Amino acid sequence: MSEHHQEGVPHRHPLRPDQDDTLTYWRAMEIALRQLLIEKQITTADEVRREVEAMDNRSPAHGAQVVARAWTDPQFRELLLSDGNAACEALGFERGLYKLIAVENTDKVHNVVVCTLCSCYPRFLLGLPPDWYKSRNYRSRMVNSPREVLREFGTTVADDVVVRVHDSNADMRYLVVPKRPAGTDGWSEAQLAELVTRDAMIGVAMACQP
Repeated sequence: MSEHHQEGVPHRHPLRPDQDDTLTYWRAMEIALRQLLIEKQITTADEVRREVEAMDNRSPAHGAQVVARAWTDPQFRELLLSDGNAACEALGFERGLYKLIAVENTDKVHNVVVCTLCSCYPRFLLGLPPDWYKSRNYRSRMVNSPREVLREFGTTVADDVVVRVHDSNADMRYLVVPKRPAGTDGWSEAQLAELVTRDAMIGVAMACQP
């Protein structure tokens, strides 16, 4: 997606999360379907609970391992950029139900991810999305004025670097592979993974400096 600009839109972080406690049509449908599946003994309330707990316990650690391997293994990097799902499977992670696209930051391109319609997000690699990622403010302004929003996160991208905004959807998710920090030659994957944050893999931040 090409870069867009919009001037004069006031905004400061941190953002308050969207209100999500309304019993909408789709939420009522989810509750009804879940209860029906339990009544039909297709699943159990305990199985649902365990799945929810498993999702809640996911963290960005898996994504950091993927990035660290890409930094140290050229063949894995090529696989990750060509088939993100296969690369995750190669590390023993689940591939998810959607296509995973890895995009790499370089000296010429800085990538950042948004989901303009809702909050599609690679949870199996990054855990639960932060509240600001789900906010309407971020979802609209990152598309229209990405450099301004990045600066609000403390990330300044040089004028000669192209900012590419990638819009996730129900069929695909994006993972940003940040630039490897200088001065990390000879570091182990475990050491490198500690430099990779959730925000860097969304694209609103750089990898930590050693």
